[in-house]
Amino acid sequence: MSEPTGKYSITMPRDIAEAARARSGPSGLSAYVAAAVARQIERDNLNELVQVAEAEHGEITEEEIQTLRDELHRARQQQTNGEADAA
Repeated sequence: MSEPTGKYSITMPRDIAEAARARSGPSGLSAYVAAAVARQIERDNLNELVQVAEAEHGEITEEEIQTLRDELHRARQQQTNGEADAA
């Protein structure tokens, strides 16, 4: 069962609207815009979570971020290599 929907009127720059319409595909512009707004809400929620964590535990340094990015990159490589070995 799908979520209830509402009809809204929004204003955006024409070039952005046309680019979104061109990329929206068969699902349509409304679905494309809804997905973009959902992603932005997720980002906003994550930013709020980071702010709370930093207020409690101190600022996250660029070095800590890079270390975690490196770990994620290694994990993705291992996963990709494992999938290639399984094929």
